[in-house]
Amino acid sequence: MTPYDIPDLSLVVLVGISGSGKSSFAATQFDPFETVSSDVCRGVVSNDPNLQSATKDAFELVEFIVAKRLAAGLLTVVDATNVQPASRKALVRLAREHDVLPVAIVLDVPEPICAERNATRVDRTFGRDVLRRQHQQLTRSMRGLTKEGFRTVHVLDGVEAIEAAQFVRTPLRSDRRDARGPFDVIGDIHGCLGELQTLLTTLGYTIRRDEQGRAVGAVPPEGRTALFLGDLVDRGPDSAAVLRLVMGMVAAGEALAVPGNHEHKLVQALRGRKVNASHGLAETLAQLEHESEEFRREVLEFCDGLVAHLVLDDGRLVVAHAGLVEKYHNRASGRVRSFALYGDTTGETDEFGLPVRYPWAQDYRGPAMVLYGHTPIPEPEWVNNTMCLDTGCVFGGKLTALRYPEREIVSVPAERQWYAPAKPLGEFVRETDSLDLTDVIGPTGVETALRGRVSIRAENAAGALEVMSRYAVAPHWLAYLPPTMAPCSSSTRDGYLEYPTEAFDAYRKLGVGTVICEEKHMGSRVVLVLHRGSGGIAYTRTGRRVFDEDLTRELVTAAEKAFERAGLWNELDSSSVIVDCELMPWSVKAEGLVRSQYAAVGAAARADLAAEGALLARAAARGLPVGDRVDRQARRSVNIERFAAAYRGYLWPTAGLEGVSLAPFQVLATANELLVDRPHEWHLGLADRLADADPTLFTGTERITVDLDSEASVLAGARWWEELTAAGGEGMVVKPAANGPTGKVQPGIKVRGRDYLRLIYGPDYTEPGQLASLRERTLAHKQSMALREYALGIEALQRWVDKEPLWRVHQAVFAVLAMESEPVDPRL
Repeated sequence: MTPYDIPDLSLVVLVGISGSGKSSFAATQFDPFETVSSDVCRGVVSNDPNLQSATKDAFELVEFIVAKRLAAGLLTVVDATNVQPASRKALVRLAREHDVLPVAIVLDVPEPICAERNATRVDRTFGRDVLRRQHQQLTRSMRGLTKEGFRTVHVLDGVEAIEAAQFVRTPLRSDRRDARGPFDVIGDIHGCLGELQTLLTTLGYTIRRDEQGRAVGAVPPEGRTALFLGDLVDRGPDSAAVLRLVMGMVAAGEALAVPGNHEHKLVQALRGRKVNASHGLAETLAQLEHESEEFRREVLEFCDGLVAHLVLDDGRLVVAHAGLVEKYHNRASGRVRSFALYGDTTGETDEFGLPVRYPWAQDYRGPAMVLYGHTPIPEPEWVNNTMCLDTGCVFGGKLTALRYPEREIVSVPAERQWYAPAKPLGEFVRETDSLDLTDVIGPTGVETALRGRVSIRAENAAGALEVMSRYAVAPHWLAYLPPTMAPCSSSTRDGYLEYPTEAFDAYRKLGVGTVICEEKHMGSRVVLVLHRGSGGIAYTRTGRRVFDEDLTRELVTAAEKAFERAGLWNELDSSSVIVDCELMPWSVKAEGLVRSQYAAVGAAARADLAAEGALLARAAARGLPVGDRVDRQARRSVNIERFAAAYRGYLWPTAGLEGVSLAPFQVLATANELLVDRPHEWHLGLADRLADADPTLFTGTERITVDLDSEASVLAGARWWEELTAAGGEGMVVKPAANGPTGKVQPGIKVRGRDYLRLIYGPDYTEPGQLASLRERTLAHKQSMALREYALGIEALQRWVDKEPLWRVHQAVFAVLAMESEPVDPRL
């Protein structure tokens, strides 16, 4: 057998005249689905594989199938004569479009043998002149297949060579999926030898030196491998020494490396080609002049032999100097290499004369982590499972590595600014995270751990994204939106629409034994996100900033200090936290609503009732039978006063943060852990400590625990609610005390006070006729929404904790807002 190598992902074009045995050859060398036959496609489009008039349609089908297979990353073989340049040109174009290597396998069988074979086939009716013409075309083609674009050409000369051939699939040079790490991925070095040695030592490597004391390698901690992201040279003080160290590590199996654009340019210069020796290249060439000719030759061979990108750890990690979009992973073409070395630019230049780069990471949605460098940034940060590790060491920043798979960042400061950047390092900032409608909607909905797939209506998702794009805080803050809450079932108790008994019964029926009843604060729902020592944000349940930038900063600073005084940062062992809160007073965010909807109603009703009362008094004085009307007017007067008292209790003046209060009721998550399965008493205990640490900003939440198997405890819970609402409280929220609800167990059921409900259903809702009608309200849709939105909220938090790409977090976050557009009674 004679072995021949073909790339594992390639477009294999069989070239041979009719009767040369292409179909038999394909059947022995390749799997059945890998081969696309022109004869089969001719039969598909015409029911006759030999109908020459169907050839055009057949080859359109061939090209369609080939394109689909190549897009899926599947090796594909085209079984056709392919002796004409035009037919091969179309196939080479397809290979280039999908960034795979075109390979030609020529079956050069003598024309007489092919004629003899065709004579035995009843389906071959063309004459000998056709074979002669095909053979002439084949002979002419073999001279220029490489020039046509075929990366590899295998010519099998004669029947014996064909029978002896054995084609072996070899991985692309970029395919290192067998290398699983762990890795220490190091960003752009640019000749900074001292910083590189310091970083390697910090990572636990032991520098190896030659007899002259030069660093020629670095022994890694057991099992680890260094991985260099290119731009080893230029601008810095000792590019030659950096090359010596990195080359030694790669040769010894201590490291892997990909080239940067500066290595690419260095190769051209070392080959003697005319290049512009700018951006530090002149200095590198000068440093190499002091080295031996042998060393310079080794540098050329090393840099020229580097593969533009590597796919590692079973495809979970991709490294390239300038990054790589998903469709280029493990592909091979000039444009893949160009993207990996230089990235993609818009064609514009900024005010510093530098190219404006297309922010490909914002649109990245691939499952593989992509690590890259090329564009210096002050601090590395995750964007959609990608991270830039060039932190501008040569410009006076720092040299950074990422431990993979641990995701731990390790940096060492630059010894000095070795090279003045074209623009200040702080100006190299990442684009603001973007939002994409396709991340929010789709036929599959959003998968959640709690409730499986949650479907979102496309029109609702589009509306939610529109709201977010116009009014929301920066996307990277949005890890959670609070879900809606289901009310309790309608009560049959005289004069009440809602009463605690129904909430207790609902939980008891689902097997919940103990619930906690929490005071329901009347204010605005707020999500508080804090980063220890670096600020945070406070936003509403629709993702909008609560206050202006200055007041938000003041609020966040005060909250962060309260966490510090309460000892919660250390106790939670995290520098980031997300807290669900209520912001009071209600008027601080809803003053316009109060004036237009509630105060106006109260004022108009008083004027109307006063006029009605005067009229009824005159009618009664004349002896007219208006007693029922007088009684009704008296009840309405009481109702409207209760209505006014209900909203007035939630209003008080504020100035800046003076008079503003936050009532936290759940610490949702830290950077390292989801906390929603902790008992509610634990969460409220943290809230109490915050209130003790800063009583001017934080307030605690009154609560009572109810044992649903104890009649006395249930009665005590109901009495507590009655006392709370009689004193002007909004009501309470009943929750499973253990938290972490599953199945049909609601995370919370609200039981609103009798007078508070006047704000929702109107001052006179307690009138017997209205109350009877309201008791028929339908709650099923609202209850379902509450469960689905809760599942989405928890899913978003879990993805945030797991450091998943931002678009994955946003899938669940925006789905919550989209569901708020569901057709449901907003009063529920």
